[in-house]
Amino acid sequence: MPGSLNCARGFTYIGLLVAVVIIGLLLTVVSRVWTTTMQRERETQLLWVGHAYRNAIASYYVHGRQFPQSLQQLLQDDRSPVPLRHLRQLYPDPITGGADWTLIPDPSSQRIMGVASSSKAAPIKRKGFELVDAVFADTECYCVWQFIYWPRRFGAPLPSGVNVPPSTAPNPGNPAPFNPGLNTQPGGGLLTPGTTMPVPPARPR
Repeated sequence: MPGSLNCARGFTYIGLLVAVVIIGLLLTVVSRVWTTTMQRERETQLLWVGHAYRNAIASYYVHGRQFPQSLQQLLQDDRSPVPLRHLRQLYPDPITGGADWTLIPDPSSQRIMGVASSSKAAPIKRKGFELVDAVFADTECYCVWQFIYWPRRFGAPLPSGVNVPPSTAPNPGNPAPFNPGLNTQPGGGLLTPGTTMPVPPARPR
């Protein structure tokens, strides 16, 4: 009897160890899934907020043909008799959680033409971006997701020192100059008239 009792206790102890290991593995899997889900959610927020900043900069530019000197000017634009508000609030960077945006200056005026996350983390999202964000595909850092307003129309030059990203340069399959400043509202729909590039005419077949 004592031997059988000790044997039973040994099996019980081994069973508990196996259960603890299994629970630990399950918790690890759940943690990874939760972390990935949260990162994807922050990516979605970054795209929404980035579009909001790009649209606000576009609106500021269209109303005075110059970029803002600070993000604060997007909230209070005093260049006209009636102050304008181009952005509801100054949103933090969803990836870092702080107001530590990388400000992208216009080469000619050194004013702000765009923002980018300051995070050096690698994105999960690799493809499936909107056309205006096509250059974000297969990038290795959130800091490359630059939400820039490009103030140009058909035949109008870019600001001096600024080049079109290679993946958006005109080519036989894309004869019309692509405008990275073709902005849509975060929830969909175009900005006010005058802030976006007109749709090119259909090519004859």
